[in-house]
Amino acid sequence: MSRLTDLPKRILIGRALRSDRLGETLLPKRIALPVFASDPLSSVAYAPGEVLIVLSIAGASAYRFSPWITAAVVVLMFTVVASYRQNVRAYPSGGGDYEVATVNLGRRAGLTVASALLVDYVLTVAVSVASGVENLGSAVPWVAENKTLCATGTIALLMLMNLRGVRESGKIFAVPTYAFVVGVLVMVAWGAFRGLVLGDEMRAPTAGYEVVPEQGGLAGFALVFLLLRAFSSGCAALTGVEAISNGVPAFRKPKSRNAATTLALMGGLAVAMFCGIIALAMTTGVKMAERPAHDILINGEPAGAGYHQDPVISQVSAAVFGDGSLPFVLLAVVTALVLFLAANTAYNGFPVLGSILAQDRYLPRQLHTRGDRLAFSNGIVLLAGLAVLLVEIYDADSTRLIQLYIVGVFVSFTLSQIGMVRHWNRHLAAEHDRTARGRMLRARAINAFGAFFTGTVLVVVLVTKFSHGAWVALLGMVGFYALMTVIRRHYDRVADELSRVEDREEHVLPSRVHSIVLVSKVHKPTLRALAYARLVRSDTLEAVSVNVDPVETQELQREWAERGIDVPLKVLDSPYREVTSPVIEYVKSLRRTSPRDVVTVYIPEYVVGHWYEQLLHNQSALRLKGRLLFTPGVMVTSVPWQLESSERRRHPTRWTPPGSVRRGPVGPPREEDRTSGR
Repeated sequence: MSRLTDLPKRILIGRALRSDRLGETLLPKRIALPVFASDPLSSVAYAPGEVLIVLSIAGASAYRFSPWITAAVVVLMFTVVASYRQNVRAYPSGGGDYEVATVNLGRRAGLTVASALLVDYVLTVAVSVASGVENLGSAVPWVAENKTLCATGTIALLMLMNLRGVRESGKIFAVPTYAFVVGVLVMVAWGAFRGLVLGDEMRAPTAGYEVVPEQGGLAGFALVFLLLRAFSSGCAALTGVEAISNGVPAFRKPKSRNAATTLALMGGLAVAMFCGIIALAMTTGVKMAERPAHDILINGEPAGAGYHQDPVISQVSAAVFGDGSLPFVLLAVVTALVLFLAANTAYNGFPVLGSILAQDRYLPRQLHTRGDRLAFSNGIVLLAGLAVLLVEIYDADSTRLIQLYIVGVFVSFTLSQIGMVRHWNRHLAAEHDRTARGRMLRARAINAFGAFFTGTVLVVVLVTKFSHGAWVALLGMVGFYALMTVIRRHYDRVADELSRVEDREEHVLPSRVHSIVLVSKVHKPTLRALAYARLVRSDTLEAVSVNVDPVETQELQREWAERGIDVPLKVLDSPYREVTSPVIEYVKSLRRTSPRDVVTVYIPEYVVGHWYEQLLHNQSALRLKGRLLFTPGVMVTSVPWQLESSERRRHPTRWTPPGSVRRGPVGPPREEDRTSGR
């Protein structure tokens, strides 16, 4: 069976890597950028559109506020990047926000950050893939009609690519990520050249449409609330920044410096692209709406249910390059690709964080182990499963999914920066060197400003997005927090129970050992189990059979007597033709009679060579072993018998007589031996 499953596994994820080759999987900066920064870089494909969609509630006239919202997002981006550059230098172990919060603010703050990040990573995959499907659907109608199916397939494909290893997946993702960055920057530069130098009038496909305001004439607090909501939607451009702080161990040495450099490069590129797309959207007259079928008017009539609202980047590209032109098509393709690959940020962040949490006993230990390709395979599969669940629930609708987004990331931003302020306070209290203190004071000022700014944004996001779906993300965080607390409590209870040997009597030897060999027929597996049980030399040895069929039971007793087997055979009645319960009851009765005795149950089992043969054997043995495991004072021993189809029988090893290694090979006499008389 192992060979049957191993071949497709090797085809899909490649050959297994030795543990000592872990260093070969470390990333240079040119590969680390697309691996860890594809999420914030690709978010410029949908964040500008989310800003305009929210502003459209007050009508197209509200678009005039978009430059101010853009400026606020840019200031926030630079603040977060500068703050996280301090994080990766102070905590390069890969714990990221979780480690910073746990060390400086305590276990509960650390669990809160971990819960927020786990939710945000799942949403990153769901939002990125859904947005990529929508971008591709603007050019391929079949994709738009089957977007949930396409999104699910894409998540599965990304899972397989990441199971092949971080470095290998990074090489795959590098080309489309860099192509997207170059394509957007070329579009911005060419659009600026056409508008400022050539004086061309560039018009988006929706430039002539009208937007019907849902709430016209907004002023005062209502307008401020709308602007804050638009700003919180634009903050989607910051998601994924924290992934680099979690992925520092994956960088080549010097790890902290390379991670800090990658952060700065990511921030600069994201800001340039975000500002450029917003500026071109204003110049070309892009129109967006939250309910395009009702709120977009084409020649004075509602667009209708058949109208497909293209993303801002697609409309700007059509205005700058020309709708259907080769540059337009190329940019659309790489945009869809990079949105799909943006999920890779989460595929690298989630498994690493899950491994650290598993090491701290907050998640199952299986998440801490590396797979064949030295990636945290279990975490990758778990992330894909949760993302598919979200995509199915929300029908791969990025507008609905994005309402759940960024809450978690700003929870982690804020608590992490507060933790860094306490980190610098602690170090400043023990540092007396003036130069070092000056550096620490600057770092503390950056983190303090970051904590204030991200905390303010968190409040804005909660207020403006709570009723639009943010409560679901908060519910997910509470669920993860409760789950991790329960898991840690379980592991602590098990560790405490196993360590208190001196308080219990389990270490005392049993007074006697009562051995039972389960028998169904007198055949080779049974005889082998009896021989093995005799070898152990228990105080009491007996064979036990369950009377399911009276005819077969009589035949068993007759053959047992004819063979002269010197082990007593006991037959248990089973009026309901059930095997497991009579054995369990008999074992328990032995324990009640002699509580200090240990009962050892020997179970003969067949070993087959094919998975489909396994379905035909050993089901009763499996059920019985499962029940016996929960019976105190009972030991279960499986005695295997290899059938002809098993590995041992198919590839038998030559039997080597004792002393043959010393004497040399044994075989027929050679010809020269015969002639010499030897």
